[in-house]
Amino acid sequence: MSDVLERFMRYVQVDSQSDPENEERTPSTDRQHDMARLLADELRALGCEDAAADEHAYVTAHLPASPGCEGLPALGLCAHIDSSPDAPGAGVKPHVVRYEGGALVAGVVDGVSIETSPSQVAELERFKGQDIVCSDGTTLLSADDKAGVAEIMSLVARLVENPALPHPRLAIAFVPDEEIGHGASLLDIEAFGAEWAYTVDGGDIGELSYECFSAAQATVRAHGVMVHPGSAKDVMVNAITVLREFDSMLPAHERPEHTEGRDGFNHLMSISGDASDAQMTYILRDFDAAKFAAREQSFVSIAALLNERHGEGTVEVELREQYRNMAEKLEGSTFLVDNALEAFRACEVEPFIEPIRGGTDGAQLTFRGLPCPNLSTGGFNFHSVREFIPVSSLETMVDVLEQLVARFAKEQ
Repeated sequence: MSDVLERFMRYVQVDSQSDPENEERTPSTDRQHDMARLLADELRALGCEDAAADEHAYVTAHLPASPGCEGLPALGLCAHIDSSPDAPGAGVKPHVVRYEGGALVAGVVDGVSIETSPSQVAELERFKGQDIVCSDGTTLLSADDKAGVAEIMSLVARLVENPALPHPRLAIAFVPDEEIGHGASLLDIEAFGAEWAYTVDGGDIGELSYECFSAAQATVRAHGVMVHPGSAKDVMVNAITVLREFDSMLPAHERPEHTEGRDGFNHLMSISGDASDAQMTYILRDFDAAKFAAREQSFVSIAALLNERHGEGTVEVELREQYRNMAEKLEGSTFLVDNALEAFRACEVEPFIEPIRGGTDGAQLTFRGLPCPNLSTGGFNFHSVREFIPVSSLETMVDVLEQLVARFAKEQ
């Protein structure tokens, strides 16, 4: 096994799922500390400065610059240690499949083949004749983002083993709870000490992203008026019915199942309650700042209309912004994009720029003053039991990162 593959196979077996039901504390799960301690120990063993895992499961470390690069600004690399709660994540059993075309079979679960076909992932046939890492089909693989973690760790190991490879001082961060919206929010940027950074948390190899959604969560609460249904005429206000009215007033074509590319959406995540009191939770997403503001305003306007219809205080809307499109803050940092594109091409990977239909730690860091585009990991089918990553992509991304840090071994 190559160094990066060996690391990846080990890391995915450490259960580190985050938990949206426990988001009031960081990390949301104690098991993320296991992954944090493991990485801090390995960074210390590699000789990194001040490698540590803190009480929130944030791992930070610094690798000294190569000879002659000591006076250059530090470059940050960041990935997240938690895996998604959207699929089972405990007891991951990774294995390598030799893909020979057709459906990629991760495993057979209760007599059902867990597979991915080229019609589902068009890029799959590009890897015919190659080794691909899958889970056994009962869990996700956790390539999101253990692949990014393994690639950064393997880069650090390579630079330590080959001290002549050029690079500035590197600031390394592995953060918890990215999958539930916290991520790098508690990272001490001043202590981190990087002038610029990249997250390694994308998809197909060659992907570079410096745009993402602006995002908010909307909680819509309805308060009903309950009387005996036998004498309810012109008196009862059913909270569930009011929420149905609210949802029907949102454009159906702006649900996520009807959107792609740069389309925004309103996604109804959950609904709970009864005829007396009920609530819905949405996530709102858009790339364009004006459209995002209009999307938020639509929720306020619909609530006002329903309150006119059913009585003041019937509907309440709470909007909580989660992150913003990092492109709004990356003006003047085109060299970050150029260096990444050059690094991919130096490794014979044709890069492509893809706006993220989601968010990354880089969005938070960029808005907090640390410009931070996002790089691919090489993985596919994230957040599902069909998640997979080609071994060649894991290995090539380490080469890409080596080329990338070399481009910061000179004045920008």
